[in-house]
Parts: sequence; structure tokens; C-alpha cells
Amino acid sequence: MKQVFNMAISGLGSHSISLFFYVIFATFLHKGKTSGVLQGQNLVTNNVSVVEGETAIISCRVKNNDDSVIQLLNPNRQTIYFRDVRPLKDSRFQLVNFSDNELLVSLSNVSLSDEGRYVCQLYTDPPQEAYADITVLVPPGNPILESREEIVSEGNETEITCTAMGSKPASTIKWMKGDQPLQGEATVEELYDRMFTVTSRLRLTVSKEDDGVAVICIIDHPAVKDFQAQKYLEVQYKPEVQIVVEFPEGLTREGENLELTCKAKGKPQPHQINWLKVDDDFPSHAVITGSDLFIENLNKSYNGTYRCVASNLVGEAYDDYILYVYDSRADGAPQKIDHAVIGGIVAVVVFAMLCLLIVLGRYFARHKGTYFTHEAKGADDAADADTAIINAEGGHNNSDDKKEYYI
Repeated sequence: MKQVFNMAISGLGSHSISLFFYVIFATFLHKGKTSGVLQGQNLVTNNVSVVEGETAIISCRVKNNDDSVIQLLNPNRQTIYFRDVRPLKDSRFQLVNFSDNELLVSLSNVSLSDEGRYVCQLYTDPPQEAYADITVLVPPGNPILESREEIVSEGNETEITCTAMGSKPASTIKWMKGDQPLQGEATVEELYDRMFTVTSRLRLTVSKEDDGVAVICIIDHPAVKDFQAQKYLEVQYKPEVQIVVEFPEGLTREGENLELTCKAKGKPQPHQINWLKVDDDFPSHAVITGSDLFIENLNKSYNGTYRCVASNLVGEAYDDYILYVYDSRADGAPQKIDHAVIGGIVAVVVFAMLCLLIVLGRYFARHKGTYFTHEAKGADDAADADTAIINAEGGHNNSDDKKEYYI
């Protein structure tokens, strides 16, 4: 009994006398109901994680309660609620639910100072306690994204940094370029009250395909979702050059005109486009207008490689066009294959091969090798196959000539 009184006094501190006597009355009421602890009585609570400024719910639950008194203490062992009475003068604590089996309390506008171990206490003999740890999460500030250069030339390396300031716990920073994940290098700085600032540096070599692609810094923290910042790459690259034949559509023939257009695209746009003839002098009457080249009255002396060169601040590039001037009588249309003629030629060749095979077959049949059979014994001295058969020993008594033909 003395132990129960001491717990009540230490929990209530300097609060009202009436509440203290209420504790004494509740304790005696409990003692009067039972002479011992009810077996199987369990006190249960849960740890709580809450974002700074939001509301935490603290739950004290009892299984098979025998009307024992439940109270909730703060980390300093001060009584927050004794049954459904709040001795502590902190209006942020509010009673959500009270029954014989549960004491449910809310704590609004949570701050870092509220973090710690809260105690659910059940007045039994001996008393039971369960502990609820409140962890206060502090989200980082808006991510700060900075790049070493605003404009990068293709093939060069750039560095982008992303900073997540003042979070608890420390944030994790991830990188994406378009839909491709990238790996940065992170540094963590510990501040006060277990607060952290995290900075991640991303280094990458850019190409012209990266121009206009978003680089995204993603902040991963239990207090926030989809927290990110992004920057679009601006990449300069040398020109891409292509020569397009405007005229003629087919072969270039003597006496006709030639018109070429040089298309060049780069970042920045090419500031200079030049035409030249590789390893030779440019035709004297060729006309160059901006990116267009015009040559009239073509002849074979104009044959050669014509080159368009475009340049900008990053570099230069070129494309070539090989000119070959045909005779004026040259047919510009491609020769069509006469499939009927080819079929006839193939048929003739096949027929000739069949005839050749037949002739060779007859020839080899008539000139087969010597036969060593019983009927043809002694035919080695015969002049030909017919005589060998007639002169063979062991023949029939029939006097008629016997001939054998081979086809």
C-alpha cells in the first residue's frame, strides 16, 4: 500500500489535494475488489513517429483489466493523465478515449522537445509499466540545386549539387537524368539536436543528346514524399551538316544545271557556312547564295567532290557531294530488267543440259567395260560385243544368231 501511495504522490507532484485523495480512493477501491493481481493482465502500448508540428496519438491498453487505475507519464515522470483527469497544465494533451481497457491521449503541435519515452502505468501490485517512444521527424527544407556551369559544351564534364538542409533523421538523395538513375557522392553534416544537412554532388559528361534533358534531385525522407528539384541541361554542340540536291532529280548530265543546299544545325546555330571543291579550284561561274550552291551548264570538267563546311563556337563539321557529269544522251532512268528474256535464256540452258545428259548416257551405255560371265567366257578375243556373244562357250544348241542389245 505504501508503494502505491508513493507512486501516486510522485506522479501528481504539486497538483491539487482533491486529485490526490482521488488516487487514494481509487487505490483502496481496487484493493477492496481483489486480494491479488488478476492473472493474464497485460499493459500494451506502441512507439510513435510523428512529423514536427503534427499530432501524436499515445495509447495505453490493458487486456483483462480488473478495474486497475491507468495513468500516462511524460519522459520526466510527470503525470499527464490519471484515468480521465489531466493534472499536467499542457493543453496540447487531450483525452481521445478512456475506458477500463484503454487510455488514448493526443499530443498536438509536436516539437523536438516532446521527443522521448512516455510511460503507461497500471496500478497493480506490483505496478506494471509499458513504454512508448515518441520520435519526432523533421522534414528537410526545399532542396537547393546548383550547377557549376549553366551552359556546357558536348564532351565536357559538369557538376551539379543538391542540398537537403536541416532534417531529422538525415535525408537520402537520389539522382535521375531523364529516366536513367545516376549515382552521386553524398556528404552528411550533423547540426544541433540530431539535425542533419546532406549535400550530394553529381558529375557527368554531357553529349548533344543531353540538351534539354532534366536532371532530377530526389529527396528520400520518412517525413516527406515526392520531394524533388530538377534542372534542364543546356548543352552546346558543333553543327550537323547535310547536303541536299534540289536539282536535278536524276542523273547530272552535260548542259544541265546543278543546285545544292547545305543544311546545318547546331547549338548555337552555325555562324558561317562555306562551299569548296576538294583538291581542285572552284568553278569560276558557280554561284553561292548563303547556304545554296548553283552551277549552270554542267560539263565533265566540273566532276569532283564539293564540300559544305559549317562552324559555330563549339567546332566545325562538313558534308560532301560527289559530282559526276554524264553524257547528255545518258538515260536518267535506271535500266529495267526484262524478266521474260532472262526466263527464256534459263530455259534454253536447261534444255541444252538435258540433251547433253541423254547423249552422254547412250554413249557410256554402249561402251561399258568387259563382262566376265560364264556365258561370255573366252570373249576377250572378239572384235566387238556381238561377236563375243556368238563365240561364247557354253551357249545354246540353237544355231540362230544370238544378239544382245544395250540401251
